[in-house]
Amino acid sequence: MAEYEKKVRVLLKTSGCRFVRRGKGDHDIWYSPLTNQNFPVDSKIKSRHIANLIMKESGIDHKF
Repeated sequence: MAEYEKKVRVLLKTSGCRFVRRGKGDHDIWYSPLTNQNFPVDSKIKSRHIANLIMKESGIDHKF
């Protein structure tokens, strides 16, 4: 299984998204200036489907 966590976080940072706070469990809360909303990011992203969902929630047009 591929690890997508590092790739997702790099894409989020380069798109202007920023870390807000730690969430419940192993999730972090990030803010996207593209959607003007907060969204959760799991610390162990092992599925491309979850990685694509995070990209969609952040407003970034990228598919894994």
